[in-house]
Amino acid sequence: MLEIKVPELAESVTEGTVAEWLKQPGDYVEKGEDIVELETDKVNVEISAEEAGILEEAVVEPGETVKVGDVIARMNTNAKEAGEDSKGKSTEKQIETSLDSSGKENNDSGHIPKKDENEFSDEHHRLLASPATRKYAREQGIKLNEIHPRDPLGKIRKEDIDEHKGNRNQTSGSLSLDSPEPKASSQDPNKPVERIKMSRRRQTIAKRLVQAQQTAAMLTTFNEVDMTNLMDLRKRRKDKFLENNGVKLGFMSFFTKAVIGALKKYPYVNAEIDGDEIILKKFYDIGVAVSTEDGLIVPVVRDADRLDFAGIEKEIGQLAEKAHEKKLALNELQGGSFTITNGGVFGSLWSTPILNTPQVGILGMHKIQMRPVAIDNDRFENRPMMYIALSYDHRIIDGKDAVGFLVKVKELIEDPESLLLEG
Repeated sequence: MLEIKVPELAESVTEGTVAEWLKQPGDYVEKGEDIVELETDKVNVEISAEEAGILEEAVVEPGETVKVGDVIARMNTNAKEAGEDSKGKSTEKQIETSLDSSGKENNDSGHIPKKDENEFSDEHHRLLASPATRKYAREQGIKLNEIHPRDPLGKIRKEDIDEHKGNRNQTSGSLSLDSPEPKASSQDPNKPVERIKMSRRRQTIAKRLVQAQQTAAMLTTFNEVDMTNLMDLRKRRKDKFLENNGVKLGFMSFFTKAVIGALKKYPYVNAEIDGDEIILKKFYDIGVAVSTEDGLIVPVVRDADRLDFAGIEKEIGQLAEKAHEKKLALNELQGGSFTITNGGVFGSLWSTPILNTPQVGILGMHKIQMRPVAIDNDRFENRPMMYIALSYDHRIIDGKDAVGFLVKVKELIEDPESLLLEG
């Protein structure tokens, strides 16, 4: 019997959540074929079979947390024959009792044993609940055939059992000692609520955001940028740029270049704290925040200082596409030295971005909005203006450097041709 264990995932990633079983007990699995999908705090990863055989047992349920080295499944590698004839034999062997031709169990007493109340009465249900689920139901004293699963395919999970147990307790007017008392609002039929378990990624995002606020002396300083020259340059060059490079000329490449120029002038913004030491990073791996259905993630543009505008635009586009398709590799999310986040795409006019620890600086871009700007003592003009924000760790970055950093970004954006001279 081969034990399937959670492998080493990546640096600093020690646990994950079982997102989905790609194979079910009884399925024949080829060597190298994916068995289960794990959700980590960064990306989803698949665990594949090291040998061919029949999946005998799935030890953990979707939604459960597992650590590196944990056994999550067992395979019978002696079952080498592939094909439909071999699939399902292991499961049938586990859940069917050994009966003789008279219908009695083949044992010394000849008596038919009492059937477990939690075994399903037909083949359909039997295949839609794992052994771990049936065991959990027995421990809770619940019959599985009374449960209405949320899964559209009818598979019963632990949360379905918990929900059924809660409903049963409410109906009986009593609460079990091991269940927290539901909030009053959830008992009012005129005020329905839905309880949704946070994904591992959302839990990790929440934990890290709180951690950033608790461990860093975080402050935010603001400035505003006149986008007139940059927008004019982009308007004049965008068609030729697309023709020559096969990618659109956006604002992110300009801001990335401007950030790199400012980081070179203020190197402590491109650093991190390790105990009582400061690590000054001599490279420019710029994280670009991307909003996905599962939350905000930050893929990293490696060595952005060595890329031209087209290279940056292509890299950001590819990373964003991978992020939305959940195809980012772990190394594409690790090791950034500074982060840029653009809330302006959602209409945000003003915000205080939270540090992406252990980084000590993050730049927030915002919505471009026409505002009246004083040109001199006598004239006002409507200009496309953007507020920019720098959140920083005051433990190693003084206010003077923070303000200077933003002023440098502002100067480079307002004179975009100068970005050609900064790299």
